[in-house]
Amino acid sequence: MSAKIKIKDIAEKTGLSTTTVSRVLTGKAKQYRIGKKSQKIIQEVAKELNYIPNHFAANLRSGKSNTISLIVPSLGNPFFANIASLLNREVRKLGYTLIISDTNEDTKAEMLEIQQLISRNVEGFIIIPCGENFEHIEKLYSQGLPLILLDRYFENSNLPFVSTDNYYGAITATKYLIEHGHTSIACIQGVKSSTPNKMRIKGFKQAMQEVGNTNIHVIGDDFSVQNGYQETKLLLRWKERPTAIFALSNTITMGCLKALKEENIKVPDDISVITFDDHPYLDFLETPITSIAQPVEHVCKIGLKYLLSKLNNELELITDHVTLRPDLKIRNSVKKI
Repeated sequence: MSAKIKIKDIAEKTGLSTTTVSRVLTGKAKQYRIGKKSQKIIQEVAKELNYIPNHFAANLRSGKSNTISLIVPSLGNPFFANIASLLNREVRKLGYTLIISDTNEDTKAEMLEIQQLISRNVEGFIIIPCGENFEHIEKLYSQGLPLILLDRYFENSNLPFVSTDNYYGAITATKYLIEHGHTSIACIQGVKSSTPNKMRIKGFKQAMQEVGNTNIHVIGDDFSVQNGYQETKLLLRWKERPTAIFALSNTITMGCLKALKEENIKVPDDISVITFDDHPYLDFLETPITSIAQPVEHVCKIGLKYLLSKLNNELELITDHVTLRPDLKIRNSVKKI
């Protein structure tokens, strides 16, 4: 049927009042002592006519939308796509709907998405921000709108966040390379302005400086396959080629490995590779890649629990800033020299 079925259509077909039909379809049959026979008739007709409840109208009556927004920098990045998948699964279990928006690493797009989502009566925001401008997010927060930042955050802001201890992870990865005899390490970074990238670079440099190594190379500017590919192509033409590459995301690593294969450079025989971020595909490569595995599921669950506690006024926390330590997953991509 092309016309949208309404409660009055079901009432006409069943011979029952619109009030009775409405109470059954909104789960209030028991409250108003509506008989099981009437309930069954209404439910069968609703199914037969393919009745779809008008949640928008219900939201207007209750003032609640049971909708949460997730804003990510890029769904083309497997790391963010995984976060979206995990959160969507958890949100659904709790009876909420998740609206997912992709800003394509554009702060203006992020601002526009937030404004449009507010107009749709979204109850809370989970944001993985892009860029360095956070005034528009702080304004929302100061107005009392429940929100939480995941993964990326701002060092000079009080905005609540749950993230990985990127500094610790980078130190761990770099020390692992150093322990295997590597002194010439090229670090291919991501978006320079993002706090996770800054902390990873800080950890990389700290680990190198602790052993008195001033031969520090940081290249690149994006968490993308293209960045990993281009920077690897260039570093292979250095006069003194590095013995190891530390890629600051699995997308960078994908580009890096493509470039190495094209140049017939074998991992780890000719050059060692370690990556920040874990992904199942790393186990299935010709040479499985050693990685720093972020506790993504815990980050998502803690972030969601924080947001819901704010929505329901359930919990007061000592701190709104949570960082979780990642793990080193040792595979076969680092050679001892």
